[in-house]
Amino acid sequence: MPSPQYPAVQAARHALADRLREIRVNAGVKSKYLAESAGWDRWKVGKIEHAQRAPSVTDIRTWCRICDAEDQSEDLVAALQAADSAYSTWKRLQRGKGGLRRLQESRLALYEGASTDWTYCSQVVPGLLQTRGYVTELLTLVSRRSGGPDDDVPGAVTARIDRQRVLWRPGRKFLFLVEEAALYYRFGGPEVMSEQLSHLADITASAIPSVALGILPFSRPRTQWVLENFTVFDGTKVEVEILSALVTITVPGEVSLYLAAFEDLFRSAVFGDEAGSLIEAARKACR
Repeated sequence: MPSPQYPAVQAARHALADRLREIRVNAGVKSKYLAESAGWDRWKVGKIEHAQRAPSVTDIRTWCRICDAEDQSEDLVAALQAADSAYSTWKRLQRGKGGLRRLQESRLALYEGASTDWTYCSQVVPGLLQTRGYVTELLTLVSRRSGGPDDDVPGAVTARIDRQRVLWRPGRKFLFLVEEAALYYRFGGPEVMSEQLSHLADITASAIPSVALGILPFSRPRTQWVLENFTVFDGTKVEVEILSALVTITVPGEVSLYLAAFEDLFRSAVFGDEAGSLIEAARKACR
């Protein structure tokens, strides 16, 4: 299976490939000899060194043994595992009985451990601001997409709603930016959407002191195009939600790109009464 074509993941894969090539070259081992000694096909070494093929843990240990660099094998295995963990498919995260619920529960520690969260959503209402009805509709769709059982949904819904208690923790700050379009995407019937949008309207009226909610209007000029949903934790870690996976970014240069994008989006957002008016217009439209 090809490596995921995502910048943070690819950077980690290339860094590992460069280290393996450096070990081979410094040891004076020809790629042909390495492949023959390991019992691999002749093209495997080149593909690994060009990050066209991810090595396995066994491949790394074999590589280091042949190149007399076994003292480096565990560090390289750790680098491989770090690259793999940066790209976690939703199917893998939800694997097993109660997988969707366990996934929701596992997210709590991350949100509790951060003092500031900056969240941008272009397709859905942010999870920490979702009502039970909206969560139920959304996670039912997620479960069906991943092939999970329907009886997994209620526990997952409860876990996501329970996570919202972090909004009331002292010293926490949450900034949410939501595209106006997300207010119109219907998950559930008119009652579900009306309740959800009324909840957002309450938040714009400062119902929760630690939370600021901005809406990005259709009509307002902007300097940043629509992006995938993402959250920045404490300015040092970004989680990006794409269709197939959850991508974790910690490389400072890439984190800074998301910080800059968020700041551009922030400058195009409206808050308070202006945001409330947009939410109310969407609520009326869903009747």
